[in-house]
Amino acid sequence: MTIHPTLQNALDHAHALKIISGLNNFNAERVAAVVKAADRGGATFVDIAADPDLVRMAKQLTDLPVCVSAVEPELFVTAVDAGADLIEIGNFDSFYAQGRRFEAAEVLALTHATRALLPTITLSVTVPHILPLDRQVQLAEDLMKAGADIIQTEGGTSSAPAHAGSLGLMEKAAPTLAAAYEISRAIEIPVLCASGLSSVTVPLAIAAGASGVGIGSAINQLNSEVAMVAAVRSLVEALATVSRAASRV
Repeated sequence: MTIHPTLQNALDHAHALKIISGLNNFNAERVAAVVKAADRGGATFVDIAADPDLVRMAKQLTDLPVCVSAVEPELFVTAVDAGADLIEIGNFDSFYAQGRRFEAAEVLALTHATRALLPTITLSVTVPHILPLDRQVQLAEDLMKAGADIIQTEGGTSSAPAHAGSLGLMEKAAPTLAAAYEISRAIEIPVLCASGLSSVTVPLAIAAGASGVGIGSAINQLNSEVAMVAAVRSLVEALATVSRAASRV
């Protein structure tokens, strides 16, 4: 399996940054704003809904690798035909508010079905945070054997920070950080830490063992393109600080 060279390099150096517009975000204007902010801010790749029209639009706006997210394997086929560089089974956060759960068996079945349809595309799979940590680790190992190239963690939607400021940001990130720590020590493929992260906590994700981070609401909830670009740049700088610190060790 060949991962896009730009993404592979970022994963190898533990500074991959994915900007997520949202699995259920089909608003072309909003998706375009997120893609342009990711491009201008220096992100590694973008993650959009698995919609062929959105893929074609994104490919016109950026040279960054374009990832598409869905929980229906058939949607990936048309998105890849439209030019998507990689695919993601997840992001599950948007479903939890609806009471929709994703258990280990279903995620594994989705992975097998997706691999049957697209045996060579780079595949990232989210491990649901609703599982106990030991089950998350087991599922990550099973997903790797089933053909996943990247494992993504989550958990921001389940946390309820009790404090404001930096302490609150760390509390919000705790579930996905814990998953990244445990999973990265059990598997031989990259772990992308996502959900509930900020420029304060992305260095913690890398320290926990992640090869990169995924950021969604911290960018796409902003209403100004200038603010979105600035937010992406702050995340890039936070990751660069970790990389520089590691190089001095």
